Amino acid sequence: MEQGEAAPPAAEGKGQEEEEDDFGYRLFPDRNKKPQSFLVRSLFTFHNRCQLMLRMTLDTNPYAQLLLEAMKQSGCTVFNDRHFSCEDCDGCVSGGFDSATSQIVLCQNNIRQQSHMNRVVTHELIHAFDHCRAHVDWFKNVKHLACSEIRAANLSGDCTLMNEIARFKFGLKGHHQTCVRDRAIRSILAVRKVSKETAEKAVDEVFDACFNDLEPFGRIPHSKTDARRAYRDFQNRDRYNANL
Repeated sequence: MEQGEAAPPAAEGKGQEEEEDDFGYRLFPDRNKKPQSFLVRSLFTFHNRCQLMLRMTLDTNPYAQLLLEAMKQSGCTVFNDRHFSCEDCDGCVSGGFDSATSQIVLCQNNIRQQSHMNRVVTHELIHAFDHCRAHVDWFKNVKHLACSEIRAANLSGDCTLMNEIARFKFGLKGHHQTCVRDRAIRSILAVRKVSKETAEKAVDEVFDACFNDLEPFGRIPHSKTDARRAYRDFQNRDRYNANL
């Protein structure tokens, strides 16, 4: 899940942990509403803007283009109208991946800049890629969720130097890893009723393996230039394999 800067409080204590978990659906209230007609939706500026920014991301962003190609190669072709949904969300989130419907939710009321849309789509496409290639138990195995959140924070550009400076967070050695860990923990706490200690333990137990799982990029893309190179390498790798 891609969060905004204001994360919801962690559900601390045994009593809260035993409450029925809604798996984060409370953050996406439009998920349970009857879809509006195209005419009604077209009257809302947020929805139109979201659709336009989404199209720009899918057409021009190398992070998204690589992930879309990788998913297609894995047998999970993504269709704009089917697998993306612009909706109003809780104020603390920017997007989410609904594994029950294989849909990426884009929070039209919280995404206001193209760069933000690029990052959210990339983050959620990494979850979708993981869902496509592996048997991820999103709802019952917090380690599986932790692994995908680590990968999404690591590979989507969430923790680039410029983004961290914009958050007024500065660091030297190991700062990228710290950012990835912190954002993975925050994402888990936003969508699961577990304690902070449980989330931290899950992230720490899988961190090394999942941080070093760089598929399908093959590298940590710290910039669009890195992402373009990764996309080119991915295409060339496929051409090489096709000739074997």
